[in-house]
Amino acid sequence: MPDDAAAARSAAEEQSAFSHPPVEPDASAAYGDHPDQVIDFYAPRTETAPAPLVVVLHGGAWRSPYDRRHITPFCDFLARRGFAVANVEYRKGAEGAAEIAGRWPDTLDDVAAAMDALPALAKRNLPQADPRRTVVTGHSAGGQLALWAAARHVLPADARWRTDGPAPLRGVVALAPIADFTVADKLDVCGGAARQLLGGDEHFAERRPYADPALLLPTGIATTLVQGRTDVDVPQPVAEAYADAAAKAGEVVGLTLLEDVGHFPLIDPAADACAVVAEEIAQLAW
Repeated sequence: MPDDAAAARSAAEEQSAFSHPPVEPDASAAYGDHPDQVIDFYAPRTETAPAPLVVVLHGGAWRSPYDRRHITPFCDFLARRGFAVANVEYRKGAEGAAEIAGRWPDTLDDVAAAMDALPALAKRNLPQADPRRTVVTGHSAGGQLALWAAARHVLPADARWRTDGPAPLRGVVALAPIADFTVADKLDVCGGAARQLLGGDEHFAERRPYADPALLLPTGIATTLVQGRTDVDVPQPVAEAYADAAAKAGEVVGLTLLEDVGHFPLIDPAADACAVVAEEIAQLAW
């Protein structure tokens, strides 16, 4: 448990990140029939065109109270940096069950479907985007989804989401990701969210190979993790465990550790950490 000072600091960081008003997209498109199966598009605010496409997967522990609206200021921040942005919504915990994380297999169904539909949807709704320069980023639970989206070609052979080859991505930038389910579970990250996502105790072991990024390596896709050292929501050991797993699999994963930074500054346009995130994305995208 964090001490009082750390908890107060974390609360202040969260308040700052959530203080920005939502930013409406330039266009939206459905990738399915469910209301949550939608992608919002933000055109680059600069003259750079065609612009790299950044796919954003929001966090919130895969729970229903948290949707893509809270990350729209971050999307706008990236658009002002010259990126084309696709903000993906997906099904989370069932309505009326706010404390439950995710839906199996719906949450992963949606991310897979969104990624598959994105090239055509972006062509129609975001003509300024260059899909040949696509980077996927995600925060917290969205970081897990970003890593997973880039690893579908190494899923078990019987996985419904498996692809024949790697996604055509320039890379992944995962922000404080829930990237190792074993370590996250031991640390009770987000109140046991990873275990809930997989369907609880009875399914945790059997479903981990289909969803745990630390088990889906190597991907062959350039990957960087950005992690605050004072993060009390998804602590540093979770990211370090993923980086260690990647190294054991023969893959080098970048791990950028930010001093005096917690969980939410990574997506807070008012925080210096957010500029670091944009630079990490740029290094892969350009």
